[in-house]
Amino acid sequence: MTPTDLSALISRLAADTARSMDLDASALPEQITVERPRNPEHGDYATNIALVSAKKLGTNPRAFAQGLADRLAADDAIDVAEIAGPGFINIRLAAAAQGAIAGQVLELGEMFGSSEELAGEKINLEFVSANPTGPVHLGGTRWAAVGDSLGRILSFRGAAVTREYYFNDHGTQIDRFVNSLLAAAKGQPTPEDGYGGEYITDIAQSIVADNPGVMELDDAEMAEAFRAAGTSMMFAHIKETLHEFGTDFDVFFHENSLFESGAVDKAVADLKNNGKLYEKDGAWWLKSTDYGDDKDRVVIKSDGNAAYIAGDIAYVVDKFGRGHTLCIYMLGADHHGYIARLKAAAAALGHDPDQVEVMIGQMVNLVRDGEVKKMSKRAGTVVTLDDLVEAIGIDAARYALIRSSVDQSLDIDMDLWTKKSNDNPVFYVQYAHARLCSLARKAAQTGITADGADFSLATHDKEGDLIRTLGEFPAVVKAASDLREPHRIARYAEELAGTFHRFYDVCQILPKQGEDAAAVHTTRFALAMATRQVLANALRLIGVTAPERM
Repeated sequence: MTPTDLSALISRLAADTARSMDLDASALPEQITVERPRNPEHGDYATNIALVSAKKLGTNPRAFAQGLADRLAADDAIDVAEIAGPGFINIRLAAAAQGAIAGQVLELGEMFGSSEELAGEKINLEFVSANPTGPVHLGGTRWAAVGDSLGRILSFRGAAVTREYYFNDHGTQIDRFVNSLLAAAKGQPTPEDGYGGEYITDIAQSIVADNPGVMELDDAEMAEAFRAAGTSMMFAHIKETLHEFGTDFDVFFHENSLFESGAVDKAVADLKNNGKLYEKDGAWWLKSTDYGDDKDRVVIKSDGNAAYIAGDIAYVVDKFGRGHTLCIYMLGADHHGYIARLKAAAAALGHDPDQVEVMIGQMVNLVRDGEVKKMSKRAGTVVTLDDLVEAIGIDAARYALIRSSVDQSLDIDMDLWTKKSNDNPVFYVQYAHARLCSLARKAAQTGITADGADFSLATHDKEGDLIRTLGEFPAVVKAASDLREPHRIARYAEELAGTFHRFYDVCQILPKQGEDAAAVHTTRFALAMATRQVLANALRLIGVTAPERM
């Protein structure tokens, strides 16, 4: 019985209790809180439903708790249900009912923890979206890991997810990139506002080598040739790097296409026609304060050129035009102002602003010997995804980036994440999985399987701890999805690994040499294999490998 199952049982029996006391059962909450007590001696789970419901029900909390506890105790799945304090109910499950979680894991396999709760949701998840002017930097790398993991989690809960990369290939940043390439090709210093680093020189030399005569073109033609070839090469590098990092996209959307197709002009014209734009000082402004923004935004500047938000508005039109029911943007630490303006754009276009979510990720630093690594030789001014992977590897990089809330700035200690010890969180979790795989190989040699496990035999405290931890996985997945917090999966994996190691240390899983296999060995092996499955499921959701040997 998982916490979700127990919550459903409590909900049903609470309604029965209310009716038996001539109370209005509709006053009971829809969601029943079920938690594991801090002190295991108090039981496997506890609920505060009597405390939170008593006032609305018009009854004494302990009286209601007693009636509910009596009904719970009468259920075959419950061993003990008793009142504590002003109306808490502590619950201890029957061993067979608790152990059934492991059986459920083995039956569902890779699908344990999944659901169809988000079926029908069509989510556009836009992340990374770095300018194609250089390699993916550490901030973008954080989104590459976290965004990919969030996409996996949302899909695991039934949503149809479009993973989208928005290439900012329009505007001044591209102009600076092109000017930097031209300067490198001509052997001139990098422009003051340009991009440095070896990659600029490499791209410039490749363009010259691949396009004989390009340096003989007039300035406009030369700039266009370097723009087309340079952005294409940078796109190719970014895509390849992200793919090797385990992050792939369904759509690579080019900002420039919104201008070339006329989508920006059309979106602006539509907003003018429906009165959402007004003219002032020769510019056209979006009435974004009508939708919660702190100020109105210029959409068309007084010189007739589109402001950046014009492209954002056309992009919102495009996303919803493709049938998405929710658009999630994952942006950098300097983009807080985009939250209100993107929601305002959606509202002005007739959409529910809650259909737009903006997540802001904080900065990432790479640290060695207690010192922040300042820059990359290849990129010139920033540390990149390639630098991180070279320093600690793909699995450690992804795990390190996902493990902490994106609301927090993050220092990645290269000394820690390269350790082959339990101090390294990814090593700790992967080692637990590898240990379980080794156990499976040994079991295969002795003919022991998980078939026919009698979970009523799982009465040891450490068995109970492990089973209850397994049972929490679906709720952890739901919370990670609802709160957009993939770090919950990584932290759960560490908790499960630790719980398994403690179980392994005190519970003999396989018979000792010369000893016959007993029913308890089958049960414990089944519990171990359920643990292996859930660890593998958790690691898959964060895009980290589950090695069979280490």
